[in-house]
Amino acid sequence: MSETEDLRALMEADRWIERVSAQRTHLPESAELVELEAELRALQKSLLEIEAVAGPLKSAYEGAARESSRLKKRANDLDSTLTASTANARELGALQKELTHVRMLLNESEDRELELLLEVDPREAEIAALKSRAQPGVVRRRELMEVIAQLQASLAEELVSLRDAREERATALPIDLLSRYDVSMAHAGISGAAQVIDGRCDGCRLALSPLDVDRWKAQKIGTFMDCPECGRLLLP
Repeated sequence: MSETEDLRALMEADRWIERVSAQRTHLPESAELVELEAELRALQKSLLEIEAVAGPLKSAYEGAARESSRLKKRANDLDSTLTASTANARELGALQKELTHVRMLLNESEDRELELLLEVDPREAEIAALKSRAQPGVVRRRELMEVIAQLQASLAEELVSLRDAREERATALPIDLLSRYDVSMAHAGISGAAQVIDGRCDGCRLALSPLDVDRWKAQKIGTFMDCPECGRLLLP
């Protein structure tokens, strides 16, 4: 192979390495994952806000339900006692008075229990709806993370292979030419050489002046002109 062909092979190797490296950091699945996680965070925020309100309401409702149950039991016990009682009129009157009071408290407690239930139910329904909306996203997030891990591992292996091949191509160049290439690559990035296509450097995409085009065409075989803009070695 000529030095031009060796240089072109090294340029293509570096460009492939850049493409695969960019692919690793710009996977479509990664972009989808970012959007999905933002959606899940928004749902989680809404869920926490509702739970912050629903939690105390539910505790209050459960407390009211326990109180209603206690009062109901007491009322039943008093009613049973009155039915079976052989006590005197004074004792019966006291029992009846307590029963009346307990039933009044029971009515108030059941009213409060119902009020709280009417507040709790819509919020619990909203919590359930949010969790239902989030569930497919949670499953999809897990799938995406697995796919991304597999793709990145595969691309990492490909990069190792490409870099090994790149080193082999680099050793085919004379030391002085490889040094020029490496300096150009450090300055321009991606690769240290570029092709001239329709009067343009395909590295920086800028058109060469007519004078530079003439200079490039007139260069001897085995010599390489630097791009006036990006500094890459210009190839035919």
